[in-house]
Amino acid sequence: WKAEVGGLPEGLVSFEDVAVDFTWEEWQDLDNARRTLYRDVMLKAYTSLISRGHCIPKPEVIFKLEQGAEPWVIKTPPKLNIPDDSHWGKTL
Repeated sequence: WKAEVGGLPEGLVSFEDVAVDFTWEEWQDLDNARRTLYRDVMLKAYTSLISRGHCIPKPEVIFKLEQGAEPWVIKTPPKLNIPDDSHWGKTL
């Protein structure tokens, strides 16, 4: 019997424990070599967990990286939400 921590038996590591996430802005700052390194490390981490008998569903980021896609759901940069100042100084 092993004590459980966070739903997993003590000593087991989840993909989320080893995964690295970047914001869209951080991703834009990475050069191609670092993006490739990220891809290789993330795929290796997932493969290592699976080879050690972890039965986990394949994370969406792994599907994307396997296809050579960027690890984002959207392909365009996030839109800045800038308030419309046309109402400033007016009573509503």
